Amino acid sequence: SIRKVTRGNTLASLLFRAIVAKMGSNDQIERALESWARRDFGDTARIADLKRLSGGASQETWAFEVAHGGKTQRLILRRAPGGESVARSSEAITLRTESALLACADMAGVPVPGVLGVFEPGSDVGEAFIMHRIEGETLGRKILRDAAYAAARPLLAKQCGEALAGIHAVDVDTLPELPRSDGADQIKKYENIYRAFDLPRPVFELAFAWLKANEPVPQPPVLVHGDFRLGNLIVDEQGLASVLDWELSHIGDPREDIAWICVNSWRFGQIMHRVGGFGELDELLDAYAAAGGTRFDPREIDWWEVMGSLKWGIMCMIMYEAFRSGGDPSVERAAIGRRVSETEIDLLNLLEKAV
Repeated sequence: SIRKVTRGNTLASLLFRAIVAKMGSNDQIERALESWARRDFGDTARIADLKRLSGGASQETWAFEVAHGGKTQRLILRRAPGGESVARSSEAITLRTESALLACADMAGVPVPGVLGVFEPGSDVGEAFIMHRIEGETLGRKILRDAAYAAARPLLAKQCGEALAGIHAVDVDTLPELPRSDGADQIKKYENIYRAFDLPRPVFELAFAWLKANEPVPQPPVLVHGDFRLGNLIVDEQGLASVLDWELSHIGDPREDIAWICVNSWRFGQIMHRVGGFGELDELLDAYAAAGGTRFDPREIDWWEVMGSLKWGIMCMIMYEAFRSGGDPSVERAAIGRRVSETEIDLLNLLEKAV
């Protein structure tokens, strides 16, 4: 009925306004940022072109400019959803910790955005930090296909090896408290998640059995980025411009980072190039060793690539369950969930080569 539709629209409108009030309107965020800018850059500082970006699955990302002293800086605000701290998984670190890791990586020579300010929960802008905006592209398919990055692609494997060597060389004693996770920990964690679904998948059963039977001797623990792949890297015409999204960082095995960018799901269709769809593993390993890292044999990466493919497959199961249960009924969750079958094919190919 008309009455029912009108009532529904009224309720939806109220709910929308409540959500917006929680998240903070553009005006509220702009006022908070302008107060920060005037404090750090002087009373004449002004905020311009504030806009929410589409990137960032678990945190808000805002672009804006600060005009002061006759010049303009292009910056990024990385903010907790609605500016409020929420219960997080045991792996995800806080934004404050993430900003500290960016500072450590910067000192180690890793290309990262410089951090300009950190906001505590309860501040006018909420839990957040501000960093420089780095120009370039993050979309894997564009990086691997567009002519604009043709000169960059042959350089990326070497640059990624150098960046990973820098990350793994950071003194763990200087880091804020981080989760710890080695190979055995990840087998246990992801098998527990998988078993809880009570939905047997023979390929996953085979992968778990192989991983347990072939578990490598752990390497000395290092700072691990945790999600080092296309999508979390900014690439420009000269190659790797910045490493983003450190929220899954932990203390663990360096081979995890090297293998994760090799997982077929992150090659975006360019399966002939093992490293991210753009380079070869020996290129990355040579550069990693030349920059101070251990010279790993490619076979040492195989175990972690199987682990990474299995892990992503189980993450896809989680995504589909979020869609099926109504917890996140977005098309994106359903689309990612259906990729479980892709990881099964990848695992069969990897295991066939390994045995």
